[in-house]
Amino acid sequence: MHSSPRPPSHRPSSQRPASSPSLSRSGILVKLAVFCVGLGGCGALMLGLAIALAWPSLPNLHAMTDYRPDVPLRVYTADHVLIGEFGEEHRNVTPFAKIPQIMKDSVLAAEDDRFYQHGGVEWLDVFRAALTNLIHMSKVQGASTITMQVARNFYLSDEKTYGRKFYELLLTYKIESQLTKDQILELYMNQIYLGHRAYGFAAAARTYFGKTLDELTPAEAAMLAGIPKAPSRANPITDMKRAKQRQHYVLGRLLALGKLTQAQYQVALDQPITVAGSGADGSRDYAVHGEYPAELARQLMYSIFQDSAYTRGIDVYTTIDSKAQQAAYQSVHDGILDYTRRSVYPGPEGQIDLPAGIENDPKALDNALDSVQENTPDDGDLLTGVVLSASPTSVTVARSSSQIVTVDTKSALSVIARALNPRAKPDMRITRGSVVYIHKLPDGTWEIINKPKLQAALVSLSPKDGAIRAMIGGFNFQQGSFNRAVQAWRQPGSNIKPFYYAAALERGLAPTTEISDEPFFLSAAQTGSKDWAPKNDDDKYQPMMSMRQALYQSVNLVSIRIMQAITPQYAQQYLTRFGFLAERWPPMLPIALGAGSATPLEVASAYTVFANGGYRVPPYLIDHVVDRRGNVLMQAKPVEAGDESVRAIDPRTAWIMDDMLRGVATYGTGARAHAVLKRNDVAGKTGTTNGPTDIWFSGFVPSLETTVWMGFDQPRPLGAYEFGSGTALSTWLGYMKPMLANVPQTPPPPMPQGLIQANGDYYFTEFPPGQNVASLDLGVSDTNDGSASSDANGVPVSNDSDVLGGFLNKMWSNITKDPNPKHVDSPRVTP
Repeated sequence: MHSSPRPPSHRPSSQRPASSPSLSRSGILVKLAVFCVGLGGCGALMLGLAIALAWPSLPNLHAMTDYRPDVPLRVYTADHVLIGEFGEEHRNVTPFAKIPQIMKDSVLAAEDDRFYQHGGVEWLDVFRAALTNLIHMSKVQGASTITMQVARNFYLSDEKTYGRKFYELLLTYKIESQLTKDQILELYMNQIYLGHRAYGFAAAARTYFGKTLDELTPAEAAMLAGIPKAPSRANPITDMKRAKQRQHYVLGRLLALGKLTQAQYQVALDQPITVAGSGADGSRDYAVHGEYPAELARQLMYSIFQDSAYTRGIDVYTTIDSKAQQAAYQSVHDGILDYTRRSVYPGPEGQIDLPAGIENDPKALDNALDSVQENTPDDGDLLTGVVLSASPTSVTVARSSSQIVTVDTKSALSVIARALNPRAKPDMRITRGSVVYIHKLPDGTWEIINKPKLQAALVSLSPKDGAIRAMIGGFNFQQGSFNRAVQAWRQPGSNIKPFYYAAALERGLAPTTEISDEPFFLSAAQTGSKDWAPKNDDDKYQPMMSMRQALYQSVNLVSIRIMQAITPQYAQQYLTRFGFLAERWPPMLPIALGAGSATPLEVASAYTVFANGGYRVPPYLIDHVVDRRGNVLMQAKPVEAGDESVRAIDPRTAWIMDDMLRGVATYGTGARAHAVLKRNDVAGKTGTTNGPTDIWFSGFVPSLETTVWMGFDQPRPLGAYEFGSGTALSTWLGYMKPMLANVPQTPPPPMPQGLIQANGDYYFTEFPPGQNVASLDLGVSDTNDGSASSDANGVPVSNDSDVLGGFLNKMWSNITKDPNPKHVDSPRVTP
């Protein structure tokens, strides 16, 4: 019997043989690959869409291709020396070709040494920075190229977001596609912020080293190139130690890149760095102390251009001469310090507790001195220090733990002798812990001196056209910008006398006119105010004195009688011919002694009329103004001496007054001018007011007029022995001596027509000897009857100014020239 075959058995699916492991993994990889490709495709699509959407919204590069950054207002001397800069951003835009190679190499070494090789982004650096930031979970490393920094500086904020970074990358590529590498580097080097309001390396070179780019050494270039990483903290003013660390890094990179040899590298490492630039108070150092004229120029530019004056790159070229300006600063500075030394030393600036032995702990001493500096900062070249020890023969003063000076010369100790006396009052005595100012003298020794209270002004002008060559408005501009040269209205004292002596010449008096010098008295009824018994400065009197000699010796009583003769009303109007304001000269007899007010600039300008032959040439400070492209925005057109439309006085009057003022500077109160300068073309006049509270000296040669004023801001006596012939004249000489060192003497100008020489002096032809006023004896008293008499020549000699005034008026009617000539003002800056 045959059995039937069995049907095939059916196993459950769970019991099927498993797939091979290799087939399973490959499937997963395939799927993963497909996923990644899809994801990448989506990412690429999204990136493409993002770029497509973002690229059109990127800013155009107009700001770069037509680069016009905010450039400050700059003020220069006539010989192109910078004396002032005003604006939030100090910047000098420098073309690429004019940037020295060492500066370019230093920047590339510090920031982006593959700048000329990459396309704008160094992706390896980007990935490395991203990984580092991811590990630290914060942004601790950047990877910006120079192009990326340019993109950020011109168009983007400093926020740390991925969106901003994305725009930065896109903008970087756009910049690279439209600008050359040289253009990008030029923009970077002119735009980057480098601390202390300096934008660009040219401005930084001037700010930190007082140099132009082409004057930098490799050591200095490397230090500047190290600043961009931390401009507010790694600059040589804020933190020299940190700046040097960055400098050493840059020098090392220059060596590694072959931009410096080993020898050059070592020289740069060893070079001492001298910083000259912005101080902690925001002040700036310039080659010339021209702060006062620079501030005047700023005020004028602001009045015209408003706020845009500080951003549109305006360059102002003044009439200031840099050598004259620096000489003026030095002479005023020295004159004020000389006066301060002669005055009583008032005691130290303060007192601190100085622990015993602190000088052996440099850190502790420096900390103590730092706190002192905050409360009593340096004042120019007057440096704050603390006394470590003091005796009548020596004083030791610490500026810092590394700068300790000794004051031990006899001359320096004599200034503070009272303060070194053990019996001196506590607040006047110099002891350990006293805070004092020290000052280094030209011979290298030191002195202790108090901060000066005396102030001064100096103005120097060209008599030809009124151009201001030098202007100093005080001891230290940083103490306050009040410009005493143009803002201080002070009594000129005897400095005003030549102007109404000139009036007297045109009213019939001559240099030979004899005038009474006897004392007289005016009652309150006569003056309309109070009794007045004027005196001469030396309290000495003569029966009669010639007008010439009275001017030489600045005799008060003769001057008052001249004023009586011409009348104060006439004198007041005559003064306006020189630029004085009538309202500041009340028509009363005391104006004969300078009892009005004028600014030093006004006085200096007035004296140019005598120096230039009788023309009033108003002072001016601005020669021309240009914009950043060199276009002339303003050009001065000053009037010049010789233009008859600005004649102020008769040429004969100017000639005689010039001759008489030369006599003052040779034989009179200003004789020291001739003795020191040894020139025959020097003319001048002293001025001293009651007290004295104001002292003046105005003097000139044909090519230069200079006026010096000295006094306290709040008028008080300077001291019984201070006169215009003393400190003021010394300061004037300190300026004029270097200014005239190589200037040949000028012979007197030819005598004008209409003058005759007789009796050893000069006369107007209409007032010849015998017809001029030969003598005056206005012995005014409270019993005067007003009667008149005649001298030997038949010319009235009156005791009444009205009688004599009438006589002079009659003589005056014979003169045909216009007594009030037309005045034409040139463009000016002064208020």
